[in-house]
Amino acid sequence: MRKGFIASAACLSALALTAAAAPSASATTDDPPPPGKITMEVLTVNGSGCPAGTAAVAPSSDNTAFTVTYSDYTAQAGGDSKPTDFRKNCQLSLSVHIPQGFTYAIASADYRGFAHLAAGATGTERANYYHQGMSQTTPISHTIKGKYSSNWQFTDRTPVAELVYKPCGENRNFNINTELRVEKGSSNETSFMSFDSADGSVRTVYQFAWKKCPTS
Repeated sequence: MRKGFIASAACLSALALTAAAAPSASATTDDPPPPGKITMEVLTVNGSGCPAGTAAVAPSSDNTAFTVTYSDYTAQAGGDSKPTDFRKNCQLSLSVHIPQGFTYAIASADYRGFAHLAAGATGTERANYYHQGMSQTTPISHTIKGKYSSNWQFTDRTPVAELVYKPCGENRNFNINTELRVEKGSSNETSFMSFDSADGSVRTVYQFAWKKCPTS
């Protein structure tokens, strides 16, 4: 049984909410997930880490989160790796349809995968996300040092006061940027870092924070 590498980080230097980005002061806080159906779809993909057809998104049945899965997202260096293989990135634009009368932010994101790093090598995961037309959150990076060969998980949490909500009543895509980077260091052995697990069961999980929109 593999022992996962787990690290947590609060979103540092997160963007302050502007009047346009923040929900109304009359909106309630810590609301439960809305009833009804959430639908999500990958609209566009861009980047070497997610060729067309290799990324998928799905909301949870209880409307508390959604998952993103990648099937061909691996950065590697050393051995017979190509010079461009050391860095892979992916930009996703998601269509998100939620029940009327609610808005959402992302409370936390769990990034998971598998890494095999020779002694002296390092692997780095970097990510951020944002609502269409709004400022991006500050990217957060996590690094694993070799020698290492196991699953990994990093959790980025956003303080409640810094949550960025979609403006009520507006349809905006949700954009996700991710990057994996491997530096071979002093070793020439093949080292890699992936958003996949050894058994293909790994998913990136984004937890919703919900608020009711004010009624007119």
